This record gives sequence, C-alpha cells and structure tokens, in this order.
Amino acid sequence: MQSGNLPEGVPHPQRSLGYQILRWGERFLVQPDGENAGDPWQFTPEQKRFILWLYAIDERGKWLYDTACLRRSKGWGKTPVLAALAIIEFIGPARFSHFDEQGFPVGKRVGLPLIQIAATSIDQTANTRDMIRGMLANSPAEDEYDIEIGKERIQFRSGRPGRIEPVTSSSRGLEGARPTFVVGDETHHWVPSNGGVAVFEVLDRNVRKTAGAGSRYVESTNAFNPNEDSVAQRTYEAFLKKPNGRLLYDCIEADSEEIDLKDLPAVELGLKQAYGDSHWVDIQGLIEAIQDPRTSQAQAYRFYLNKIQESADAWMAKPVWDGLREDDDPIKAGDQIAIGFDGSLYSDATAIVGCRLRDGKLFIIHLDEDPHDPLREWQVDTLLVDKRMRQAQATYRVEWVYADPSYWQNVVGTWALDFKESDRDNRDIVFEFSPARAKQMCEAVERMHTAAHLAEDICHDGNPDLARHIANAVTYEVPQGLLIRKESKKSKKKIDAAIAAVLAYEARAEAIADGRMRVRRRARLRTY
Repeated sequence: MQSGNLPEGVPHPQRSLGYQILRWGERFLVQPDGENAGDPWQFTPEQKRFILWLYAIDERGKWLYDTACLRRSKGWGKTPVLAALAIIEFIGPARFSHFDEQGFPVGKRVGLPLIQIAATSIDQTANTRDMIRGMLANSPAEDEYDIEIGKERIQFRSGRPGRIEPVTSSSRGLEGARPTFVVGDETHHWVPSNGGVAVFEVLDRNVRKTAGAGSRYVESTNAFNPNEDSVAQRTYEAFLKKPNGRLLYDCIEADSEEIDLKDLPAVELGLKQAYGDSHWVDIQGLIEAIQDPRTSQAQAYRFYLNKIQESADAWMAKPVWDGLREDDDPIKAGDQIAIGFDGSLYSDATAIVGCRLRDGKLFIIHLDEDPHDPLREWQVDTLLVDKRMRQAQATYRVEWVYADPSYWQNVVGTWALDFKESDRDNRDIVFEFSPARAKQMCEAVERMHTAAHLAEDICHDGNPDLARHIANAVTYEVPQGLLIRKESKKSKKKIDAAIAAVLAYEARAEAIADGRMRVRRRARLRTY
C-alpha cells in the first residue's frame, strides 16, 4: 500500500518535466550491471511515477515539491533511481525552460551543475557512485556530453565547470557549497552519533541558497529504527506533520500492520506488496532470509516489508527467552563457567553474568542497579562488585572472563593479574571486551541471538532480572551488523545484564575454542 503522499495516477503531461526526463534517461544511460549490462536503461513503472511527480510543476513552471524521500524495501532499486537522477541533474533537461506552442513544458540543462552524493562516510557513498559510473561508462551520454568518469568525481573533459562529487561530514568546504542537487542515500544510517544529522542540516541550508533556481535534496531510505532519531525518522515525522506540504514522501509497504513471520503465505503476500514491480527480486529467497534465525523480527519488518514498528526492534521476543528456561540441571559449585561483566558507576546498572561451559546455561552472579530513590544519591558499590567476582572465582571453575573496562579499567586489570596468578596453569582468564568494538560485538550479539532462536546450546535459570534486562534490549543497525541498547538514552529500563549475558556467552565460545572445557564422562554400568 502507498502510505506516503504520492498522488494517484500520474501528472498531466503539461504539468511535469518528468516525461522529457524519462525519455532522456532511457536514451542516454545504460544498465550498469547484471545480465543486461550495457543495454539501454529502463525505469520500472513505480520508478517512473516517482520521477514524474518529483518533476511536477505548476502553471508557472515551479516545482510542486521542494524535497523528496523514496522509502522502499532493501533491493527495490532505490540506489539506481538516485544515481539516474544525479546524472539527469548533471547533464539532462532538469530545469524548466518554457512551455511550447502546445502547452507542454520544455526542460533545459542546469547552467553550473554541482551534484553532491552525501553520506556520513566516503564508503557509504560508494554504492551510488559506482552505480553512476556504471550508467555512464560506454553510454551514449559519455561521448555526447564529453564526460570524464573518475573514481570519485564525474566532470567534463573540457574543463567546463560542473561535477558530481561525494561529500561527508569531514568534507572541506561543505558548509559553503552551493549544490544544485543533493542525493542522500540510506538516511536511516544518518544518526546523531555518526554526525549524520549534522550533515543533513548543513546540506539543507546549502540547498536552500539556490532553491529559487530549482535546487533540491532527495533522499532514500529503508524503514527506520524509531529508537535512533535518524534523518530518515525526522523526514518521516516532517511528512506526518504536513502530509499535503511540499515534501514528496513515496512509500509502499506491506498492507497488514501485523504479519506473523511464521505464516509463509502471509509473508509472501507482504513481500509482493512491498516490492511491487521490482521483477528482479527473488521473493522466495527473501522468505528464506526472513526464516533464518539470524534475521531478527526488526530486520524482517524494516528491510523487507518496509514497515516501521517499535515492538519489532526488541532484540529477543519474550516467548523465545521464556522457552529457554531449564530447571532440571541447576548451576553447582565447581562447574566450569565463563563470565561476562558490564559495569557502570552511577546511572546504569552493573552486572556479572555466568555461563556454564557444557550447556550454555546463563545465570546472574551479581546485579547492582539504581533503585531510583529521589531522596538519595546512588552509586554502584564497587567493593561489593569486586567481592562477588572473587567469590565466583572461588566457587566455580572460571575459564574465561570478558569484561567491559569502561569506568573499571583498574579493577579489571587487577582481576586479570589475580586470576592468572591463582590459575594452576598460569593461564590468562580475564580479557577486556568493549562493546564499542562494533564488529566483535555484532558477532557476539548474533551468536547469542541465533542460539536462542534455534534453542540450541543455550538456556537459563529463569532469573526474572535477567529476563527483564533481555526484554528491555532493542536492536539498532551499524555498518557491521546489529547491536543492542536501551530504547532511549533517558530510558530507565536497564539492559546491563543483557550485555553481560552476551559477553558471557561469547566468553564461553572462546573458552571452548581454546580447549578449556572438560568432557564430563558418564559412569558405565558394568554387568557380570
């Protein structure tokens, strides 16, 4: 269903430059990849509708829309559309010139085109830049317009002013530029923590300098995570506040608000609705991806069904976690365990979580969290935390500890020395593991999530505090994968025990890989 404000049908040919632009694009651009690479470029009907409305004009030849957002599922074809638009704005008939004798609009080229491909890092612009280069290389446009196709910049061989270039938060001169067209690709990645919001604010100011001459900003995105305050989220909220305004918001998503991801026919229908006429998409392959235990509910809803749902961002569904409870084999003194430690001093909790090596059973060793008593200031009892860690070492056979050293560097360092000294083989036991190490943390989060959904090699003792922290954790996307965090920075719903559990489960994997798990042999029944 169309949940944006894209009007029904298409604009009248006398009220859009898009018709001329589509003809130009399919004449001068080529298919950049795939089995049809090198063939003339062809837009799909959905892509054509978006472009026709993007270039819709009034009776004076002025844009109906000052800015636009294209929100679609992963693989729908957003990047090729933006790449084509960047080229059209660079050398195509992208500005209104006049109405001909029959009343149809005639386009003209931009006099001094400056097209910016924007992102928070240069790597993030690569997909769009590669698509632009592929559409131009050996195309009719390359020779017709005397284009020099560089690795990062597209410009004219003759030295004529004008270019297509990538820009990021670190680009020199970003603040003072006067772009004629700006592409913002994958703005669900543009969040405050990576400077994405600041980049957008600068670009928005720059475009407005020449908006009277037709300059615009167009972005694309998947359905965003509503806990991240991304540029994509801000754009959507701006659309909701003024749905009939000058922001064109084109979004097609699965019709149903709630889809049971185990219901394969319902999933297939939702995917077909979301992907529309993207004939190259392998729907069965997407169904398999959604059924993969490594694909979270949040990923399925956002990336494939193009739906925004706060509940979908929960890292671990309650029925999944509850189903892992195991009461028949309690943790005992002398068990081989791994430990995860996530510490704080004031606002957040501090947690020590154990994980038995032989079956992956998780249990809380210690949890100290703010009682939120307004009558007194609270601080983690560091001496008690140290005591509980040393008691765990004395009670169990601790084979591996992963500890987040933030705020606890000295304590963690002391544990590392003392645990090694007390180990009969003088092995290293305690290792620093900062969740800020995104790649390693993504792998650890995925390992535990996958094991839980497969219900293999993981269980827990039913501790309600651990269950609460697990339930509070929500996912958010980084380039390396998915991480977990609180639903917001100000949230009082703590997740520190969940982080410690992830570290404990990862520490268990390291201990086993290092050959530290003893195989418990069963007694044989002898008969005579």
